Amino acid sequence: MEAAHILPDKHPEGEPSIMNGIALCKIHHAAYDRHILGIRPDLVVELRADIRQEIDGPMLKYGLQEFHGAGLSIPRRMELRPNPKFLEERYAMFRAA
Repeated sequence: MEAAHILPDKHPEGEPSIMNGIALCKIHHAAYDRHILGIRPDLVVELRADIRQEIDGPMLKYGLQEFHGAGLSIPRRMELRPNPKFLEERYAMFRAA
């Protein structure tokens, strides 16, 4: 698992804080940083349409495509949850990419 920033370091609010982070595996972190994978403000995973329609090997199918529409698990404690405003802004970046 890796700590992925919701808003990148270069963003004015891209601070290294718990509320600006989510835990992702290395593959999903890379896909998230490259706007291949997005996380909606309601914490549902979304993949770019071109990636969902791509036909390739099992890594693409089971490693990415099957996560489209999946919900994320979040901590019970509010102070440990991702900031909804940050998720909303990052999701807009994903949609614009």
